[in-house]
Amino acid sequence: MFTGLITDVGQVYAARGGNIDIACGYELDDDAIGASIACDGCCLTVTKAVAGEAGYQSIFSVDVSNETLAHTTLGHWSQGRKINLERSLTPASELGGHIVTGHVDAAVRIVEKAEDGDSVRFTIEVDERLKKFIAPKGSIALNGVSLTVNEVEGTKFGINLIPHTLVATTWGLLTAGDEINLEVDLLARYVARITETQVNKDVP
Repeated sequence: MFTGLITDVGQVYAARGGNIDIACGYELDDDAIGASIACDGCCLTVTKAVAGEAGYQSIFSVDVSNETLAHTTLGHWSQGRKINLERSLTPASELGGHIVTGHVDAAVRIVEKAEDGDSVRFTIEVDERLKKFIAPKGSIALNGVSLTVNEVEGTKFGINLIPHTLVATTWGLLTAGDEINLEVDLLARYVARITETQVNKDVP
């Protein structure tokens, strides 16, 4: 489990299909093998960890399944790409964002980016199957960042990022046309399922 509060911005050190090496600011060693780290919102398991270089504390390796490559942005990752990182929750962790599982629902596209004072507004488009999970003032995880939905219109919704988020994550590098990983809110997922089940039950 994660919170959607990014604790480091790492960099893809090497990408070889289903095996990816990521340079990060975490101090990792053999004890970290088996640990979960959210990488741009995708929960991945550390398979190897060594000392880093070029200003990074460590380099860790992850294996990525074909299923994950097909439904996230990871299949397009290449050396040098910046990614948002978050280590998994511990019993003492502060839940400052919302509960994020790291199970990405889909790769979706930014369709508009516009400055709004010191903040930046982004408009995201999803497919029909996901729009029922997104509501104004609800939570959403985008590239692993816990964000609040501003408005919803059909299959599009808007978010507003403050300067701190733009600097502390990779969002300051994103623009219209870029693909991002989306995970719907866990509560919204279950409410939609319960509602769907109840409607089907009531239909004669």
